[in-house]
Amino acid sequence: MLLTVDIGNTNIVLGLFGHHQGGPGKDAALLHDWRMRTDARMTADEMALTVRGLLGGYSDKITGIAALSTVPALLRELKVMVDRYWPQLPRVIVEPGVRTGVPLLYDNPRELGADRIVNTLAAYTLYGGPAIVVDFGTSTNFDVVSARGEFLGGALAPGIEISVDALAARAAQLVKVQLVRPRSVIGKSTVEALQSGLLFGFAGQVDGLVQRIAAELAPGAEDDVAVVATGGLAPLLITESQAITHHAPHLTLRGLRMVFERNVG
Repeated sequence: MLLTVDIGNTNIVLGLFGHHQGGPGKDAALLHDWRMRTDARMTADEMALTVRGLLGGYSDKITGIAALSTVPALLRELKVMVDRYWPQLPRVIVEPGVRTGVPLLYDNPRELGADRIVNTLAAYTLYGGPAIVVDFGTSTNFDVVSARGEFLGGALAPGIEISVDALAARAAQLVKVQLVRPRSVIGKSTVEALQSGLLFGFAGQVDGLVQRIAAELAPGAEDDVAVVATGGLAPLLITESQAITHHAPHLTLRGLRMVFERNVG
């Protein structure tokens, strides 16, 4: 079994893949997945304790590890954890120098988060190109994939939860609200007005940016661009956005599996 680990700024997501048939690029069964809160102060031992606790009896059945971290401090601890607790296993930690098969047409590729590269690989493999990956996380990432699977660049915007926290912190009469669909776009209370602005406002942001990106990416063939939503908050937006064509909740984990195959087999 392959253990995949995606360490983001808000959450750490684990995935456990079984064996599959069909060779590299073919989808494999995601047997289990877990999500826990990211703590940038976590040590390698604390991380291992939590991971092994979640895995339970599967911990001794792991045959390989593929991982990434967008938190530099936890990238170091991740490497220590793997070396200390699974020293005998083949592993791939996605960072500069690791083969992903994704050409990076970016001014400074070292600025790119490993998750954006992995998402590009997974989206192109699963849905083809051209494509736009919309990753709803701490920030909302728009990653643009060419018809040949190249990473072309994209756009970054504040995430939904960041916006909620900022409103609550900066506006005395506004409070943090539950992110659910209000009764109507025209809110009849402060809570509903906030929910409307956040939910429908972000859906409009997604649709507007996707429209502009698609027009630049594939002039005259915008409808042929796959728009893939992923990230923990994607379920909130997929029913409100008119632009999203696919929902891939485990896109990053699947991309990690693909990178592992490219480097280990």
